[in-house]
Amino acid sequence: MPSFKDFIQIDKGADIAIYLQVVNAIIQQIRRGQLRSGSKLPGSRELAEALTVHRKTIVAAYDELMAQGWIEMIPRKGTFVMQDLPEIKPKKLKQGEPVLLYPEKTIFAIPENRPGAFPDPVIPDSTRLIINDGFPDTRLVPNELLLRELRSLGRQTAFRKYHMYGRPEGTDYLRETLAGFLRETRGLPISAANVMITRGAQMGIYLTAQLLLKPGDQVIVGESSYFAATLTFQQAGAHINRVPVDEFGIDIDVVEQLCEKKRIRLLYVIPHHHHPTTVTLPPERRIRLLELAATYKFAIVEDDYDYDFHYTSNPVQPMASLDHHGSVIYIGTLSKTLVPAVRVGFIVAPENFVRAVANLRMAIDRQGDSMMEIAIAELYRNGTIGRHIRKVVNLYRERRDHFCALLTDRLGERVSFKIPDGGMAIWTKFTDSDLRQVSVKAYQKGLIMSDGQRYNTGQTNYNSARLGFASLTLSEQGKAMDILVNCL
Repeated sequence: MPSFKDFIQIDKGADIAIYLQVVNAIIQQIRRGQLRSGSKLPGSRELAEALTVHRKTIVAAYDELMAQGWIEMIPRKGTFVMQDLPEIKPKKLKQGEPVLLYPEKTIFAIPENRPGAFPDPVIPDSTRLIINDGFPDTRLVPNELLLRELRSLGRQTAFRKYHMYGRPEGTDYLRETLAGFLRETRGLPISAANVMITRGAQMGIYLTAQLLLKPGDQVIVGESSYFAATLTFQQAGAHINRVPVDEFGIDIDVVEQLCEKKRIRLLYVIPHHHHPTTVTLPPERRIRLLELAATYKFAIVEDDYDYDFHYTSNPVQPMASLDHHGSVIYIGTLSKTLVPAVRVGFIVAPENFVRAVANLRMAIDRQGDSMMEIAIAELYRNGTIGRHIRKVVNLYRERRDHFCALLTDRLGERVSFKIPDGGMAIWTKFTDSDLRQVSVKAYQKGLIMSDGQRYNTGQTNYNSARLGFASLTLSEQGKAMDILVNCL
């Protein structure tokens, strides 16, 4: 019999329970063949003495191994490794037996591009620099503090209730926490009942579109606008009406003209740092838009994806804070505040809308990640997220100024742009070069950047791209600019 003391190493300071350390060690020895099928294991008292642990720990380990099907107890004989182990081994093919391949396509027809395909995401490449669409620097996220909260909560008995199914609206703890944060920072007169937690802003946009839109409904978006939102409305069957966006945001006069001619169901707007152009909608246009929504009874989807990132002045309050008629569905996300991989966003709306959209959510996603939501709530309550926002705002302001200076000094009249008041990207027009060719050349030289095609609507070729500055250090910005200059 092998020496169990040698291969079962107990670490009493580890996060994993001791009985699970015993379980994992025995399973590992069975897999390696050191403990064969039918091998007898020592009694619980004997093994406990050998490992200097409590006998109840070994009893719990044996119970777990039996539950998983690794061992069996035979009365008056002892404990043995199972003859038929739980892991299924693949059956070998007979010589000459044909290998069946999984089908490449379905036998039935599917609408593969209804009505259009989302662009492939840009996957990080360690061999190349990336000027992205305007994302945070993932190296700055307080990972250790987030993991600490998850570990701490996992040890608490009271936390175990979150291991079961919860509300589709999200955990009450995060909804209450977020409602308080939005009341304090954005002037939203809301309670937890007005908040639904989603997996990022895109889920909020999708659920809203599915709830409100039917084929043929009239939707207003900016020209140009956030491509993913427009595609989502089109996939719901809506007819898209594009309204010009100038240096002050969406043109409200044109919106009013459309309302007089058509029955508008929904208007999508990004008041802060419009995507892609980064312009901000001034207060007078916001008020007029709210008045039009009340008069013509259409929904306003207010996408405020990076409200926290302002560099020159205090931000204008969201339209949702001025909404007295129940017109606004306010959508936000923590993907920009923390990192895109943390899929936590929110919808703020009247209670009847939250109830209806939560019911719809259950058809595709029973609930969110309760453990992550509670940990995020703790980071809000202990001030971690507030400190993180203040830290990165100062850092991103410096990176914005540095990148704009590089564009001016190194590229001059070959590009045109306006310094954004906030956000994480600069809307940059290439004045005398085809951006598609620039993008190809840049890739060959070690730089990934947009070719600008996702911002075009078919009506206009902007030959422009959002150049994200937040995720690049000053040194990285300089290297990226060297490549750009070389390409031009």
